[in-house]
Amino acid sequence: MIAISACLAGEAVRYDGSHKLYAPLKMLQEYGLAVPVCPEILGGLPVPRAPAEITGGDGKDVWQGRARVVAQDGEDVTDAFMQGAQRALEYLKQRHITHVILKANSPSCGSGLIYSGRFDGTLKTGSGVATALFEANGITVWHEEHPELTDCIAQILRGARAEKNE
Repeated sequence: MIAISACLAGEAVRYDGSHKLYAPLKMLQEYGLAVPVCPEILGGLPVPRAPAEITGGDGKDVWQGRARVVAQDGEDVTDAFMQGAQRALEYLKQRHITHVILKANSPSCGSGLIYSGRFDGTLKTGSGVATALFEANGITVWHEEHPELTDCIAQILRGARAEKNE
């Protein structure tokens, strides 16, 4: 069992009330091989909400108190992001989930790259708040743009279909 970003499973949980359905991940969920999770919703943030970015660093820096998560309207939403990440981690641990596929570039779920903190559409190296916490706790994080993901999902689905047909 893995966990996937709820927005990638087609749930309308993004800041603007939309989703980012990634059909192969939805198929994993339909086969009972993946469960959706959204740290921002678990942190109590509404849908829709103002977009947010990490200022002063990345998710690791947020946990060390050196960076903040700030919404475009100026509201500091750091506590909600941290609380949501902690609740998501508890959810993963309860289910013995060690691998997650999360939304690229997100201030919660980004891995490798996140938005710059300037709300100008540029990216910077770093990880989101939830990703940093998950990785610090031994959970492997991939994003939906990982170059090996499509082949990996196809292989898992072939196995699941074969088992279903037996």
